[in-house]
Amino acid sequence: MADFTEAQLSQLKSAMQKRYLALQEEIHNELEHVSDSHFIDLTSGFSGIPDDIDTARVDRQVNEMRQLEEALKQLNDLNFGDCIDCTSEIGFERLLAYPAAQRCIKCQKHHDRMYRHEASPTF
Repeated sequence: MADFTEAQLSQLKSAMQKRYLALQEEIHNELEHVSDSHFIDLTSGFSGIPDDIDTARVDRQVNEMRQLEEALKQLNDLNFGDCIDCTSEIGFERLLAYPAAQRCIKCQKHHDRMYRHEASPTF
């Protein structure tokens, strides 16, 4: 486990909870926007609504929420704050900036290079 003080762990927990609530609010606003901007005609059903939801963004937000939930559970575990790839310390500043971080900066850059085209469709 990375060597965090109790104050740092408390700060990280607060940052995780704050980010989690912000993501909830963003998803709520996205879905509320869709329901406010459409009157569903009984004859047309829901056909136009999914086109207006940015499903990729909502999916990323939900995934980040899951990562935050997992990080909150592991906050006091022995390996909290360690990179999942190389097991070196992720670093307090990185976790504070991005509470759901699972990799150190070096491994994250490598991961991004390796998988950056994974979600892109090819035509």
